[in-house]
Amino acid sequence: METKRTALAETIIVTIVALLSLVILWSFMSTREVPAAIPVTCTIALGVLGIAVMNWSTDPDRLRARQSDRSLYLANKTLGFMREGLSEESAGAVCELLLPYTNAVAIAITDRERILGFAGVQDGIHEVGERMESLATKLTLEEKTMRVVLSPDEIGLPGKKQAYGAAIVVPLVVRNQAIGTLKFYYRTPRRINETQQSMAEGLGELLSTQLSLAELDAQTELATRMELKALQAQINPHFLFNTLNTISALIRMDPKRARELLREFATFYRRTLENSEDLIAISEEIAQTERYFMFEKARFGEERVKLDTHIEPGLEGLQVPAFIIQPLVENAVNHAMRDEGQLHILVDVARDDDGVVVSVADDGVGIKQEALPLTLEPGYGTGIGIALKNVDDRLKGLFGPESGLRIESEYGVGTTVFLDLKGAHR
Repeated sequence: METKRTALAETIIVTIVALLSLVILWSFMSTREVPAAIPVTCTIALGVLGIAVMNWSTDPDRLRARQSDRSLYLANKTLGFMREGLSEESAGAVCELLLPYTNAVAIAITDRERILGFAGVQDGIHEVGERMESLATKLTLEEKTMRVVLSPDEIGLPGKKQAYGAAIVVPLVVRNQAIGTLKFYYRTPRRINETQQSMAEGLGELLSTQLSLAELDAQTELATRMELKALQAQINPHFLFNTLNTISALIRMDPKRARELLREFATFYRRTLENSEDLIAISEEIAQTERYFMFEKARFGEERVKLDTHIEPGLEGLQVPAFIIQPLVENAVNHAMRDEGQLHILVDVARDDDGVVVSVADDGVGIKQEALPLTLEPGYGTGIGIALKNVDDRLKGLFGPESGLRIESEYGVGTTVFLDLKGAHR
């Protein structure tokens, strides 16, 4: 601390000396009688003044203070956008916000597939929503490390090399998975120095932290919503009504079958109450699904509905959230059945390169292409009161943002719902 005070005092003293020298020079010049030594003295004084000003502007404490103020400002401004998650709106706003604080001529933000936001010169070079072409971006996502690209060829934008000569690509990492990138573009490699690299890395870490907070907020909200949902959805009134009607009808025609269904019905709801918030073995989830399907088969008849299940050996004990398969099967029964013929549903659990994929396929009526984007809207497709969106959210919360639910369908042919459980077999 004493050293800092001494340096400051010295700077003040030399500044005063330099200013006095300039006053002396001015007074001599006004009389047009300038001794030979005066210009030399004043030149030295001006140099000292320049050094003093430079030392003052580049004082490490002042630089750190300015950097801290800038970081706090950016953190405060970007937080409001990033807490909403990674979207076109939030990404575009953050790009516009960050650009003035860098030496970059343009900034872009992507997810794993598309450009979400862009700001800077050559505004048309990146269209928001278009698929990524940059090899550097794809490698950054794979390796989850910052890349400094020092040539247009490395940037990898075919037909657009004239715009940028260098770039810094920083991964946005949530739960140890790269969910997108923050990209800084420069005219030439000379514009990239250690300060720019450090700043880019720091901003990437800042946005990653804020996105992690956004996911945490979403999971907290989901947990609260699911807790209420579980209480409300333990018994789907329609399913309960239909099942009791079926059992009631069987009491006269087939009392033995009616007693069997009643026992299974009690077991089904006991499991529902026990497993609503726990992780269970996937074999138990399929057993519960088969138990549910028993009631649907009793209701519609074996000639109308059929369920087959398969688990790849070694995956029987895989821990998954409860109610991730049964709602999909119920959704197929409710929406995929044709007016005539049998609806065949196949549930398959198998490993793939990235983890485990659970598929629920049916040969029913299918979904029209224009309706597919709506299938993950809140409230669309419910099984025991649990919407497909909730299944998707719970999988992302447990297995990471790359996991979740996706749907493929051909109208008139059938539908397959995939549950991607990334890293689940490792």
